[in-house]
Amino acid sequence: MTTWLSPFVYWAQSERNLFIKVDLKDAKDPTIKLEKRKLQFQSSGVGAQGSQNYGFSLDFYSDIDTEESTCKVQDSKIDFNIVKRKKEWWPRLTSKPQKPAWLKIDFDRWQSEEDLNSEDEKVRDIREDYPDLYNRLQKEEFGYIKENLKKVYLVIYNLVMFVGFTYIVSVLGVRYFRDGVYCFPEAYAAVGTVIRYLHILQFSEIVLTLIGWRSGGIFTPLLQIGGRLIIIFLLIDPEPRLQAQSVIFYLFMVWSLVEIIRYPFYITQVCKAEYYFLTWLRYTVWIILYPLGLSAEATVIYKSIPYLEDSGRFQVTLPNALNFTFSLTVVLRIYLLFLFIPTAYLLISHMYYARIKKLGKKSLKTS
Repeated sequence: MTTWLSPFVYWAQSERNLFIKVDLKDAKDPTIKLEKRKLQFQSSGVGAQGSQNYGFSLDFYSDIDTEESTCKVQDSKIDFNIVKRKKEWWPRLTSKPQKPAWLKIDFDRWQSEEDLNSEDEKVRDIREDYPDLYNRLQKEEFGYIKENLKKVYLVIYNLVMFVGFTYIVSVLGVRYFRDGVYCFPEAYAAVGTVIRYLHILQFSEIVLTLIGWRSGGIFTPLLQIGGRLIIIFLLIDPEPRLQAQSVIFYLFMVWSLVEIIRYPFYITQVCKAEYYFLTWLRYTVWIILYPLGLSAEATVIYKSIPYLEDSGRFQVTLPNALNFTFSLTVVLRIYLLFLFIPTAYLLISHMYYARIKKLGKKSLKTS
């Protein structure tokens, strides 16, 4: 008498289909019987218990379309694409609530379908569209809700950035209320190290955008974060005389005020929570802070030019082996004369259209 062992079987679904994967390598002449409410499978192959005879039977929760359903036998697995008779989400795969131990949920393949009548069908992740269903399935599978790595990382990252920029605002604020304008020359000494590390971390947001962990385009954040890094590491950090200027205090304060609103807003977005006041702040405060910040950045660039000329930093003069000249001061002058206004317009326009998208045109008139 042949003994049939159970292979590991992984399943997922969309509204239209069931995706079933049998974890069996080198399946030999599999016997597959698909009925309107049942799937039977038998085959020899290499599974969880080595090279053995494997088989299982699944009684489905509802009817399927046997004619439209397909099966693909591969060297490393057997894939079933089973079409449901009726387009709907099933609360479980099997007719009985008890799930066999060898049946696993394949969370990575769960899909939801939107805009099915459009020419370009858009397939999205169930974790975003049906969080309650996803959490219930996780609890059923693991006994607890398993948080997504991306979500955990983004919450921690945004929280760290919020705490860091809050520290800067607190330190600069306390010093100003205690010492008044006399605190300006010491602003960089007080928070410069934190500013440097936070903006190095901020550059990771470009990487997160590239790998799809953050939405939106890459050009605007690259322009904004890259510009800040140039100002910090090429202009302010090497020049103590510039660090003592009062504009450094205002620059760091404005940057940080923008961020202590932005990062809590990002945390709420990651956690799928909506707080209208915080959203309103995120897309309104920039109307005041962006022009102030851009003006402070332009002032820092302008004030740095004579210091760069005096020190000779970032200049390449003739003669040299490459017969090449370069002067950062020339680049900065060109930027201030020809590129600053277009850049400022681009950043402000980006926020303006983002505000319209989030709050609508009517809010612009009433705010």
